[in-house]
Order: sequence, then C-alpha cells, then structure tokens
Amino acid sequence: MQELLMGIRGLTPQQVVMFVIGGILIYLAIAKDYEPLLLLPMGFGAILTNIPFSSAIGEEGFLTILLHAGIITELFPILIFIAVGAMCDFTPLLRNPLVMIFGAAAQFGIFATIVIATLLGFDLKEAAAIGIIGAADGPTTIYVATKFAQGLLGPLSVAAYSYMSLVPIIQPPVIKLLTSKKERMIRMPYREGQPVAKTVRILFPIVVTIVAGIIAPISVALIGSLMFGNLLREAGVVERLAKAAENELANLVTLLLGITIGSTMEANAFLNMKTLMVMGLGLLAFVFDTVGGVLLAKFLNLFLKEKINPAIGACGISAFPMSARVIAKLVLKDDPNNFVIMHAIGANTSGQIGSIIAGGLVLALVPALLK
Repeated sequence: MQELLMGIRGLTPQQVVMFVIGGILIYLAIAKDYEPLLLLPMGFGAILTNIPFSSAIGEEGFLTILLHAGIITELFPILIFIAVGAMCDFTPLLRNPLVMIFGAAAQFGIFATIVIATLLGFDLKEAAAIGIIGAADGPTTIYVATKFAQGLLGPLSVAAYSYMSLVPIIQPPVIKLLTSKKERMIRMPYREGQPVAKTVRILFPIVVTIVAGIIAPISVALIGSLMFGNLLREAGVVERLAKAAENELANLVTLLLGITIGSTMEANAFLNMKTLMVMGLGLLAFVFDTVGGVLLAKFLNLFLKEKINPAIGACGISAFPMSARVIAKLVLKDDPNNFVIMHAIGANTSGQIGSIIAGGLVLALVPALLK
C-alpha cells in the first residue's frame, strides 16, 4: 500500500502546474495545429517528467538517456538540419538573390535581445542563448543552449518552438503597425525566366558551406548538415537518401527531439522567474526580427525604382515555410491579386541560412569576449 500511495504523497503543486502546461502544449498541437510535430511530444514529455518518482527520468530513465545521447551531444539538432536541408528548395532564392539580404536583417532580434537580456542581469552566455531564440530556429536554439546555458535548455526550447508555432499571431500585427495598406499592396512581379541550372543548384550548398565555414568555423556542423541535406536533394543521383532524410530521418528525430526536450521541463527547474523572463525575451526577439526585416525593406525602397513589398522583409526569419505563407496571405487580404509567395519563400529560405550563420557568430564571439 505504501508503494501505491508513494506517487500521490510525492505530488507537489508545482508538478500539477507542469501537468497543466504539458496539457496546454498538447492542446495547442491538436486543437490549434500549432507545430503539432513538436509541441505534442514536448507536452507529453513534460507530463512524463513531472510524475513523482517517474521511471522515465533518472540515471536509467529512457528520457535521460535520450537527453545525453541526442541533446547534450548535439546529435539531434544536427540530424534535424540534414532533414530540413533535404526539404528546402533554394531555387526562389537563386532566382532573386536580393531577398537574401532579409535573411541577414531579420537576425537583428538576436543581437538586440542579447543586449537587453544582459541589462536584465543574465550573464553573457545565458543572454546569447536567449537571444538566439530570435533565429526562429529550434535546432539552432538547442545547439547554442547546450553550449552556453544547459540549465535553461527547457524554457529556451519551449520558447523557440512555441513562438515558431505562433508566427501567424505574432508577425501580422507587427507588420501592420510598421506599414501602410498602400505599402502592403506593392506588387512584385515574379520573373521565372530560365530554370536555375542544375550545376548552380549543386554548387550552391557547397559554396555556402565553405564561405560560411570560413567566416564562422564553429557553424560548420550546423550549416554543413543543412547544406548536405540540400545537396542530397539537388544531386539527383541519391533519391533514396534524399527521401530518407526528408521523411524517415525527419520523422524519427523530430519524435525523439520533442519528447526529450519535454523531459527538461522539470517543475523545479522550469517554474521560476528566469523562465518567465526567457519567455518574454523570446517573444521580444521574434518581434525585433520582424521589425528588422520590414524596416530594411522600407529603407531600400527609398532608393529602388522597382519597389519591394515591405512585408517580404519579415520572411527573413527561419520559420520555414510558415512565415512565407503567413505573409503571402496577409498581402492577399489587402490585394486579392497580389501574389508574393515566391518572393516570400526566397526570403524565408535565406533566413534558414542567416539564422545558422548568426548562431555560429554568437558561438564564436561570446567566448572571445569573455577572455
């Protein structure tokens, strides 16, 4: 009887709160369709972790084993990037290289949030890990967190993936605040022209890996895995590997990643003021990302004859392809005949590259500043 009552006696109010939080994540995944592939396993992982005396965690718990094998070693984020690379089509970006600039501008949120987090009392490594939420890139956030702030891994991961899923709620109000209806109605003709040569599509991931790797060698693991996945897609001779990366690998690693991240959401480590501050700063980072991209587009329009729809600038974040779809729908509401989806996709794919390079720069610069 003592054994049967042990769980009930060990239950704390904080663990009950975590059950509710886990349930909210599952609800958002199922009822609202917000990043269900990640929020659902994360929510259930949080519940498993907070059951008193849970056998899922601890030295022999399978979630703890997965945490050390896949997260602490950074294996899961790397494998996810191979899968993402196999899914990415960089053709719209190669047809309109100008939109690549938005992949850089939309990383403004990272560095602005690092400064604010430092002013709020976080040490530089923690501030850098918080700021990287602005990359709108879950795997990059996890990768940087394992390097700089393992103690904040749970709230950082939840913030990154939660706000990625809330892009349809976060970005449109910010864009509307910064632009007029007339600006959002700017039409950008898409000139498909000649197909992008296969040689160019093959060389692109190789060249990007070399250039980004030379700029920030510590980013090679991230950018290299992303571009390797894309090379599998574009090579045309390893279709089985490309399909495996895009489907089986993506599904398996997403499943394990989600439930393992949920295991970091233990009540004692999660329910504190730092977590609330991380969530707030993560939201701020996303807003700043959107602001940076939109304002750059408006600035460029001062000099360009063929104007850019400033809403496109917001697509420079790494939340692919959700941000592109959200912005395309927003523009269509103001002008039902204004189709900017291909421009938006181009900017969005550039955000994939920009977020990784920004993460690499953070990983390289922060230790140097601390010396």
